[in-house]
Amino acid sequence: MPDAPKNDRFLRALQGLPVDRTPVWIMRQAGRYLPEYRETRKQASDFMTLCSTPELACEVTLQPLQRFPLDAAILFSDILTIPDAMGLGLYFSEGEGPKFKHPLQDENAIKQLPIPDPESELRYVMDAVKLIRRELDNTIPLIGFSGSPWTLATYMVEGGSTKTFSVIKKMLYQQPECLHQLLEKNTTAIIRYLQAQTAAGAQALMLFDTWGGVLTPTAYQTFSLNYMQQIVHALKENTDTRDTPIVLFTKNGGQWLNLIADTGCDAVGVDWTTSLRIARLRVQDRVTLQGNLDPSVLHASPEAIQTEVANTLADYGYGHRHIFNLGHGIQPQTNPEHVAAMLEAVHQLSPQYKKSNA
Repeated sequence: MPDAPKNDRFLRALQGLPVDRTPVWIMRQAGRYLPEYRETRKQASDFMTLCSTPELACEVTLQPLQRFPLDAAILFSDILTIPDAMGLGLYFSEGEGPKFKHPLQDENAIKQLPIPDPESELRYVMDAVKLIRRELDNTIPLIGFSGSPWTLATYMVEGGSTKTFSVIKKMLYQQPECLHQLLEKNTTAIIRYLQAQTAAGAQALMLFDTWGGVLTPTAYQTFSLNYMQQIVHALKENTDTRDTPIVLFTKNGGQWLNLIADTGCDAVGVDWTTSLRIARLRVQDRVTLQGNLDPSVLHASPEAIQTEVANTLADYGYGHRHIFNLGHGIQPQTNPEHVAAMLEAVHQLSPQYKKSNA
């Protein structure tokens, strides 16, 4: 593993190589549950300013690492940077989540949608990656990421968050060719974006398919998985990114884990609705599994947290293809001391599962 970080457990687990304990990081580990994050957030006029200022994005990325013994850093950014760079006008309403000033309402708008150059319109992300890598000084690996083509499309068509997905699902069933045009553009943009993140210094990549689980099995394969597979293939065929491990995560996608593993990715994220034991049977140890503690467990007592960590580790069992994580992002109300209790439990309890593959 050339230029491997001093702590390379995360990268080794992605390759299925032996590790002394289960590596652990936390989705949304840099965020609102940390008081230091909230202080930094006050320095920015809005959330996008925080994301688009490399020095602030770097500071926020490093904050959980200064507090907790984590095995990976993840770039602090947002999954909607690409649609914003396409000119849709991303903004955040207090308490309402992300919104777009110019949602895609017809086929003509989709046809005119530009594919952003990651080295110009998204240069701030690449500058943040370079700065974070420099500050990490090769101590632990840095994860780059993007939203999936389908997940980005839901926000771009709906104009923001939604509970019903009725607008984009109407397009899916009534104008599927129109949706495919959008997904193809998103796919091209994401490939370029992730290639640029790798060139800037990202050592692993993750695709967040947050809303793939709202689709029917047929629609999932056609409108979500198909495009994620194209991204994996493009990255694996490129000489500059072929050795960069890729994690795919579809929330509420436990029934499709074997199909996700078939894409050629290196790891599959598992949410808390699917047992790791069942997940492992479905993927047949072809890929690493990442997950899958229920984020709500972190609101319980340290003793209860330790019990649930023990259950999660036992559920996966012996072997080296497990990365401990939550089944989705950490919740803003989480007590940081409870995060520390979770990490301590992983460190204490996981080595026994690395002594044998029996």
